[in-house]
Amino acid sequence: MSTQRTEVVLWAAQRFTAALLAGFVAVHLGTIVYAVRAGLTAAAILARTHSSAAWPAFYGLFVIAAAIHGAIGLRTIAAEWLGWRGRGADLAACAIGIALVLLGLRAVAAVSA
Repeated sequence: MSTQRTEVVLWAAQRFTAALLAGFVAVHLGTIVYAVRAGLTAAAILARTHSSAAWPAFYGLFVIAAAIHGAIGLRTIAAEWLGWRGRGADLAACAIGIALVLLGLRAVAAVSA
């Protein structure tokens, strides 16, 4: 893939994941407000996440979108602020994205299993 095409694809992915994250964050914050106002304890919240397939799926997608968005953003920051471009910067961004996905999905698994 050409460099220009790669940049266009990454730009589109950054905007798409930003749109997804807006919805994920809204639902997440709404859930927090509901839990606090309902006086739910951590144990009650975990009981609900353990008995649901929807919450792990929601947070799994949230993690994946955040990892993609964050890795692309860090790649852009490295290019603009540090002048770090090319294959090394791309590989570092990919490694960070993969690490974020793995750590995030591990956290999702911990609260849903």
